[in-house]
Amino acid sequence: MHKNKKTVSLVLGSGGARGYAHIGVIEILEEQGYEIKSISGSSMGALIGGLYAAGKLDVYKEWVLSLDFIDTLKLLDLSLSHGGIVNIDTVYKRIEGMIGDTKIEDLPIAYMAVASDIKNYKKIWFKKGKLIDAIRASIAIPTVFTPVVKEDMILVDGGVLDPLPIDSVSSDKTDLTIAVNLNTNIQNTYKIERPVKEEIADNTLYKKTIELVEKAKQAIGTGTSKEELPIDIFYILNKSLDATQSLIVENILREHQPDLIIEIPRDACESYEFDKAYEMIEIGKRATHESLKKMR
Repeated sequence: MHKNKKTVSLVLGSGGARGYAHIGVIEILEEQGYEIKSISGSSMGALIGGLYAAGKLDVYKEWVLSLDFIDTLKLLDLSLSHGGIVNIDTVYKRIEGMIGDTKIEDLPIAYMAVASDIKNYKKIWFKKGKLIDAIRASIAIPTVFTPVVKEDMILVDGGVLDPLPIDSVSSDKTDLTIAVNLNTNIQNTYKIERPVKEEIADNTLYKKTIELVEKAKQAIGTGTSKEELPIDIFYILNKSLDATQSLIVENILREHQPDLIIEIPRDACESYEFDKAYEMIEIGKRATHESLKKMR
């Protein structure tokens, strides 16, 4: 038992699949005796934070660790007719099944999710209402996931305007503010050995799936030959968002300095590599251990 637990306001940043690292961060903070009293999240940070606040993070972790590359592709369901490349309804329904109709104001800890209103150029903070609605708005990556149209707003990924919402916890009465930056410009030196049972089999179905994805990418980038553009549109979009978010985070950290920053290397995985849950959770754990040692 840990006596006199230090209370924490935890800020979980955006960064797509790198956000699996947030699971590892939370596990180590709890293991080390910290009490998370509030969570503020952007995009994947809003999802992981919301699941934790609702007591469903273990269920979610077990699920994502069971997914291989092919499962992830099936889940994301490529769709060009919904205002986004990916039809998120399958993911949304699975998460909704975990948290149900839970309201933010009924959660046992304070919670906030941020989304970006691209019609009015404003950050929108969700501090009440249905948790699933807040999460859905915060994770709507532009041109990838369908935006949320609400009243006079078009809501997309929180990372567009606020990838690390530290200012939202500035009035919290906790001992520490800890922020997790998924867009740190440091080299990934973590060597994670994935258990054999987690590895993808090099089989015919896998190869056919890769071919299907390549065809989909070509369809989306119609009119552009490989000679003109050797890098596909997914890569360009991913890198553009990463670059923009990194600059915004730099400015945020100039204005709001948390007590501790846990840094996840930007090159640990691409933001769309949702089959990398095992590796990113482990990186989250190791990065948290290292950061806590430095703080002490």
